Amino acid sequence: MAGLALEGPNPDVDVLDGINGLAKGAPHWVNRAMEFIGEYGIVAGLAVLCLIAWWSARRKQDAPAAVAGLVWAPLAAGLALLANIPIRAFVSRPRPFNDHAEMTVLIQGKTDFSFVSDHATLTMAVAAGLFIVHRVYGLIGIGLALLEGFCRVYMGVHYPTDVVGGFALGTAVALLLAPLAQALLVPLAATVGRSKAGWLVQAPAAAARAAAEAGTAGRAGQDAAGGQFVTTGPPLPPRHDGRDKDLAA
Repeated sequence: MAGLALEGPNPDVDVLDGINGLAKGAPHWVNRAMEFIGEYGIVAGLAVLCLIAWWSARRKQDAPAAVAGLVWAPLAAGLALLANIPIRAFVSRPRPFNDHAEMTVLIQGKTDFSFVSDHATLTMAVAAGLFIVHRVYGLIGIGLALLEGFCRVYMGVHYPTDVVGGFALGTAVALLLAPLAQALLVPLAATVGRSKAGWLVQAPAAAARAAAEAGTAGRAGQDAAGGQFVTTGPPLPPRHDGRDKDLAA
């Protein structure tokens, strides 16, 4: 399949020219910064964001489920990248600089196909996985993924539709496979939480609090099963009936 470009006016190429054209008049240091951010920086930033989210998730009462969701985020990205291998081979779309010699290309040496963007796929899959677990971290991740897509077009290594396709692929893998992933990863995280490596899943203070709450609930259940009830109100006054009066007489 030769690619996705059509004859006549092409909005994909128009957007490419508009965004990549910004690099033509930009200072050298700006282009170098965009090159680093688009190739490595945002991916590294998402990794740091996942670590921050993991550190926060360990303090939650349902830490095993939250940590399992965070483990799923990079796993989803890996699966999405694997799914992209046959897609790229089937579409076989050349990089935009191969068909548009006038472009400003910030990253040289790209010889693989263009559709869909690996960077867009990876970043959006991680962002979608984060969003499932924590809305704020997920929105930050989505913002970083959108910036990644802009950078790839700015750098001249992808068409805008390459980026959109990567966003769609990463989101689909992360969301559609999330229920199955949670079903497998939550028990695994709970098992790790009970082992010597439990600090990876739940902070010691949170684990102690959960154990205390579980113990309180267990004692309450035993009391209820044995016909005993715990009251928290003031003690009731003693009852006096007629027999007490007879005894007093």
